[in-house]
Amino acid sequence: QVQLAESGGGLVQAGGSLRLSCAASERTFSTYAMGWFRQAPGKEREFVARITWRSGTAFYADSAKDRFTISRDNAKNTVYLQMNSLTPEDTAVYYCATQSTPGGGYSQGGQGTQVTVSS
Repeated sequence: QVQLAESGGGLVQAGGSLRLSCAASERTFSTYAMGWFRQAPGKEREFVARITWRSGTAFYADSAKDRFTISRDNAKNTVYLQMNSLTPEDTAVYYCATQSTPGGGYSQGGQGTQVTVSS
């Protein structure tokens, strides 16, 4: 089972930026894509973005379009999420998770990294 470790969260003022990282424990040959999700207190997990390992094709939730950029470094088995123009509504625990097949479900994800945006 692939282990995932998220990092890069923190406290930032509204309008600021953060770059999250998700390191996989091994080369994810058997997975199709890596996704980022977030969960705010009292809310369900929400899809943010995903990227395919092979082609680097990215897809974003409407809330992330034009502000967030997902990228991957296959050599490092790592996926990144660059978040700009952050707002308090972006406050959540951010998780990464693997997607095994196109259109398939996502894995449970790692421990997550807390992002807090102050107004």
